[in-house]
Amino acid sequence: MSTVRLLSDEELSEEARAVFADIRATRNSDFVNNFWRALAHNPVTLKRTWESIKAVMGPGALDPKIKEMIYIAVSIAHSCPYCIHSHTASARAKGMTEAEFHELIAVVGMASETNRLVTALGVPIDELFEVK
Repeated sequence: MSTVRLLSDEELSEEARAVFADIRATRNSDFVNNFWRALAHNPVTLKRTWESIKAVMGPGALDPKIKEMIYIAVSIAHSCPYCIHSHTASARAKGMTEAEFHELIAVVGMASETNRLVTALGVPIDELFEVK
């Protein structure tokens, strides 16, 4: 359940309307999801977040599908159902297969387990792993 009312296009400020127009143009879609509709109450945060997302998730050294899969992994680690769902849909749209998704989930689960074990045991970092 939302803690703020999701704004319709008709309720947007001029600043938020401009960000929504950029979201639509960048994604080549008329759909603007609920995350942006919730953020639209604060056009400054909306714009800053959208600009950051465009920069981080845009073209770069990592393949777009890999970026989405990393986003899924972090969203699982942070227990964010909305982000898990939205970025899984995006990764699938970018070509992530069911086998890749299930392997990703296995890696996230394994990393979560071993992270807790190494933390609980206070295992010191091997000198070989240190950046010199």
